[in-house]
Amino acid sequence: MATPDLEDPNFDGTVVLLLEHGPGGALGVVLNRPSPLPVGEAMTAGPAGPGTSWSDLATTPDVVFVGGPVQPNAVIALARVPEVSDNERWEPVFGDVGVINLGDGPLPDVGRLDALRVFAGYAGWGEQQLEEEVASGAWFVVDAHADDGFSTDPELLWRTVLRRQGGLFVTVTDNPALN
Repeated sequence: MATPDLEDPNFDGTVVLLLEHGPGGALGVVLNRPSPLPVGEAMTAGPAGPGTSWSDLATTPDVVFVGGPVQPNAVIALARVPEVSDNERWEPVFGDVGVINLGDGPLPDVGRLDALRVFAGYAGWGEQQLEEEVASGAWFVVDAHADDGFSTDPELLWRTVLRRQGGLFVTVTDNPALN
């Protein structure tokens, strides 16, 4: 979660779900930046081919989210799949939440999709960059909940996740002058 002191406008008030983190850097998606573009307009071929729509599976609001400033034309889809058989199109991140490949025609059987969120772009950090930003106080590091990536009220997600932490976190505001 971005702290109120983070001065990068790309991440002001954001909640980022890390999808990968390793020695070479980190990659994640911003969970609380909906765009006005409906999923059905952005993605013409649906999960079962022509005549179906990804917007039928997308969690409300069924719009494309701005996943971050890196490669804004890249598409990353986050899905909740409670029953997964071996499938090359779904890569777990934690629990039943993972990344699903939407680009290879009809979706093979991955069990039931409980939620789907589509992101354009992503957030990326080079080697040790994120660790340095955390150490400087730019980010709060908190555990994700499976519902965070599919919040039906993304504008309130930063505050919701902050309050969920309890303790001193509930005293933090989005106005750094008040902290």
